[in-house]
Amino acid sequence: MARYIDSSCRLCRRERHKLFLKGTKCFTEKCPMERRAYPPGQHGQSRRTKVSEYGVQLREKQKIRRMYGLMETQFRNVFARALRTEGRTGEILVKLLERRMDNVVYRLGFAPSRKAARQLVVHGHFLVNNVHVDIPSYLLKAGDTIQVRDKSKKLEVVHASMKRMKDTAMLPWLSLDKAAMVGTFLNVPERADIPLDANEQLIVELYSK
Repeated sequence: MARYIDSSCRLCRRERHKLFLKGTKCFTEKCPMERRAYPPGQHGQSRRTKVSEYGVQLREKQKIRRMYGLMETQFRNVFARALRTEGRTGEILVKLLERRMDNVVYRLGFAPSRKAARQLVVHGHFLVNNVHVDIPSYLLKAGDTIQVRDKSKKLEVVHASMKRMKDTAMLPWLSLDKAAMVGTFLNVPERADIPLDANEQLIVELYSK
């Protein structure tokens, strides 16, 4: 399966937006976006006077795709599913991305980043409704519980991440029992409640061409 192996920070600089791909590093002065908030490469600091409509739409698509850690084909498949679902395609797209197991693991604070969450899921460290699930793209439903397996509760990466997770930072559609390391996906969130600084309608326009 294809995967991105280059520097994650280059992606943030290319999109001129913090994608929070490196966990705690993104909140420190070591974050390259704090020092070099321009695209990488020898022409990164040169400014174009105008960006085309297509360019704006493409950058928005790339920003969201990279933020959630999907390859192009995976992202197109999620968009195709959103397109087949009744409702506003852009909003449904974002809701589907939020329902992914790797994203929920990250949102609950079990991992410092979505990339780390995806790795933990693939390595089989979680149960969903007491059933072993190792598929990062698994879509959670309202009422599903996700918990750290007993043999994985001593993982340093999980403990370190949970220590940084404040109770007040928990999103309204999630609940977490820190002591038991069990989280609950209470309901599918509304778009207005999802902390995503993006315009998903531009993606709909891009794929509609």
